[in-house]
Amino acid sequence: MVNIFLNGCCGRMGRAIASLCKDSDDYKIVAGCDMMPADDLKFPVYKDPNESAEDFDVIIDFSNAKAVPAILAFAVARKKPLICCTTALDEETVASLLKASEEIAVFKSANMSLGINIMLELIKKAASTLYPDYDIEILEAHHNRKLDAPSGTAMMLADAVIETVPDEMELIYDRHSVNEARKPNQIGMSSIRGGNIVGEHSIYFISDEETVTISHSAKSRDVFAKGALTAAGFMKGKEKGYYNMSDVIAANNDQ
Repeated sequence: MVNIFLNGCCGRMGRAIASLCKDSDDYKIVAGCDMMPADDLKFPVYKDPNESAEDFDVIIDFSNAKAVPAILAFAVARKKPLICCTTALDEETVASLLKASEEIAVFKSANMSLGINIMLELIKKAASTLYPDYDIEILEAHHNRKLDAPSGTAMMLADAVIETVPDEMELIYDRHSVNEARKPNQIGMSSIRGGNIVGEHSIYFISDEETVTISHSAKSRDVFAKGALTAAGFMKGKEKGYYNMSDVIAANNDQ
């Protein structure tokens, strides 16, 4: 059994995780933290995590960027592993997560889907083979309530290319004000916001003769919730270090 402290428990992702844990024999939420009311949840919910006296194995954070420093401080104080699933973090917060990993175990991923993380490996293979003969474009689509654009996952896809190819790549977010032909070392980034789209990501490798597309479509928020719980099982008992979903996939492959 993995006992979980859930930060952001009243949000859409928090409730998805709570729903999956409700009848689970493997995962249990013992307490949570959120500023919104939570009368319908079956575990204690605090506005300040430091008010919690419950014992737990890991912290799952699905909150917002402004809330991450507080939950990180709580994780360090309690010496518990932190699984940070929150996106749109600034450089200072990311640096603080990395620094904290010297004291506790920290897991960071902009996307908790196992499928997306397999997609990253496919992108690296495609980029190493097709670039620079193929132009590279990324398109992502999300619901109309999402605040950041492009998404953290779209940035992960771009980073996979940047880490693989030898040239210095330039991210292009807006072409309408630029009156010039496309350069080979550019990665175009486009965003769609509308309705209740859970999350769709595609990367295009485009030549004069063909287009190679690698895509992922999330049908339900449960895919991210399941990924977070899988990470929770992986992180239980780890004392320090910096981890991501690639480590989880590697551990599963070794079993």
